[in-house]
Amino acid sequence: MTTASELRSGKTHRDENFPVASWIIHPRHRALILAFYNFVRTADDIADHAMLDADSKLRYLDLMEAELLGQGDTQAEAVELRRALAERGMSPRHALDVLIAFRMDVNKLRYENWDEVIHYCRYSAMPVGRFMLDVHGESTATWAASDALCAALQINNHLQDCGKDYRDLNRVYLPRDELAAAGAPAEDLGQAHSSPALLRCLRALAVRTETLLGDGACLAAEVRDHRLGIEVAVIQAYAERIVKMLQLRDPLSERVHLSKFEFLAAGLGAMGAEIGRRAFGKGPVSKPAPRA
Repeated sequence: MTTASELRSGKTHRDENFPVASWIIHPRHRALILAFYNFVRTADDIADHAMLDADSKLRYLDLMEAELLGQGDTQAEAVELRRALAERGMSPRHALDVLIAFRMDVNKLRYENWDEVIHYCRYSAMPVGRFMLDVHGESTATWAASDALCAALQINNHLQDCGKDYRDLNRVYLPRDELAAAGAPAEDLGQAHSSPALLRCLRALAVRTETLLGDGACLAAEVRDHRLGIEVAVIQAYAERIVKMLQLRDPLSERVHLSKFEFLAAGLGAMGAEIGRRAFGKGPVSKPAPRA
């Protein structure tokens, strides 16, 4: 039987829109974070695999879950995460939640409304933020802001990759009711350029995502761990840059990812602002109110 590792797409933590176990994070946490990332990345690649049918994908995801819970030792990513969590006395709850999202990816190709998309984010993105907070011993009181930020990151990704998701997977995360309100059929996602109707829909969703980012903007200040707080501030800055791009550009025909220079500039600016805020004991860095 092919192992889950052999089904990996080749994407690594260095290819994400946000830092994963970067040098900002204390070295004592990096191995566990990378073990979690590799488990999640592998499961994600299984759910998106072009050569597997739905039943095979679900069998692999079930196997990953079983071995994470100690029922076997054949899947390296599951075994590695299981051992890393055991060393820290942590539950696998967040990794199990993420598997729910990947099973949804196998079985669900359309989303009716914004609430359904947020429900997907509850399992695809929010557990990742909660895991990071748990690793650093943060209070569950930080979860609300983290959930908002993580949902925004996920929806940014949906908007960036909307064309590819439709063409390669016949998967549409854009809510049906939003597409209908804009007068855009889902088939527009298969074109080389967005239709005016599709652009209206995409930009309206980007505005809603910007509101989520506003709800999550307090997270860096809520986090006690200085290194994690700085990393959160950097992630927030990246997400804000991307959501602005999505309000101005066509993701079907234009770049909506940060260049290396933009990545560096946004990261350094956010790091400096958060280090200064913590050094002088100020409240959260003020941000403009999102548009209605």
